[in-house]
Amino acid sequence: MVPILLVSFALFITARACSNGGCQLLDSCYTEGDCGSGLYCSTCQAVGQNQPVCVRGQATIVTSIVNGLPFNKYTWLTTHNAFSIIGEQSYTGTARVTFYNQEDSVTNQLNNGVRGLMLDMYDFMGDVWLCHSLQGQCYNFTAFEPAINTLREVEAFLSLNPTEIVTIFIEDYVHAIKGLTKVFTDAGLSKYWFPVSKMPMNGEDWPTVTEMVANNQRLVVFTSMPSKEATEGIAYQWRYITENEPGDGGIKPGSCSNRKESVPLNSKAAILFLMNYFPTIPDQSGTCKDHSTSLIQMLNVCYHGAGKAPNFIAVNFYMRSDGGGVFDAVDRVNGRSLCGCNTVAACQVGAANGVCRNVPIPSQSSSTASGSSTSSQPLQASQSSQIFLFHFFSFQALYTYVILSSLVAHAFF
Repeated sequence: MVPILLVSFALFITARACSNGGCQLLDSCYTEGDCGSGLYCSTCQAVGQNQPVCVRGQATIVTSIVNGLPFNKYTWLTTHNAFSIIGEQSYTGTARVTFYNQEDSVTNQLNNGVRGLMLDMYDFMGDVWLCHSLQGQCYNFTAFEPAINTLREVEAFLSLNPTEIVTIFIEDYVHAIKGLTKVFTDAGLSKYWFPVSKMPMNGEDWPTVTEMVANNQRLVVFTSMPSKEATEGIAYQWRYITENEPGDGGIKPGSCSNRKESVPLNSKAAILFLMNYFPTIPDQSGTCKDHSTSLIQMLNVCYHGAGKAPNFIAVNFYMRSDGGGVFDAVDRVNGRSLCGCNTVAACQVGAANGVCRNVPIPSQSSSTASGSSTSSQPLQASQSSQIFLFHFFSFQALYTYVILSSLVAHAFF
């Protein structure tokens, strides 16, 4: 009996080779505290992981490595329906019937390196609310919270982080006169506003991030409603941004076409490029697989289709991956765009393009390569288990099913 116990203890010690913050990327873990800084403990069963491992949970602050370039030279992590958070309390007292796209607060998203927020704003209960709804109407069962609550989170972040820039994309159903102006002003955000008059429209570069910070114009806001540019000074999104299809059209292998409101992705007039990468129906458990090899593949497809790297990569459940996830993907794009290296971590201040530090090449999953080779080739995707899982959504009542079906049919993603 004693030898068996000793063997079991030895196996346990071997399995617990790291703990208390000593575990690195893809090391086995048991608790959140096992993983090092910027990592957290997670399992991606969609790729066959049965043992939790440490995966990335924070983005690289790119401007801490390469600063002073025009805003349009960078790629920023963006959360689709940033407000549509699992477990978010109901402010109406009615059980919510809608889809969810994220898992933690907007404050946490920003602290983890998200710099673009997609927010759906509606007239509701005499105010501007965040809703994930249908047919341009907000209901008790699709409402999340007054928009000012989330905007105050953004203001708190900008106040505490005076060198950071945040972009907000508004899916706009607000018809109250000056409704958006009022809510942004009441949230204390008007002092950070980047003016429409400074936004280039003919393919010119944007001001540098250094200039934007120096002028404290660190909040960039776009609306889906064209009239707001004239009436409220809020930029009409598709005048300045090209965008691929949202939903299932944006994750179709080998395809990256523009959404109907956007000019073609290779247009020279609208210099910013928003790349949507999320399915029509959010898949919480399967997202960790989507954020691996297939994301890198889609980045390559969209790069060739647009002739430029995306400035914003919009995803659901941004923390989910089987390793490096969206964080490594953004690092790869910024590395290629800003310094000609395989990852932004290899960029060197003042060095010529392609002169890179010797750092590990980011790995999406279990295979990690080392080196710092310069490359003009497409982004390299690491291997991931090809396990296809089917995720079924069950609803407790026919009423719920009907509402969600309507959301799929009518939601403006």
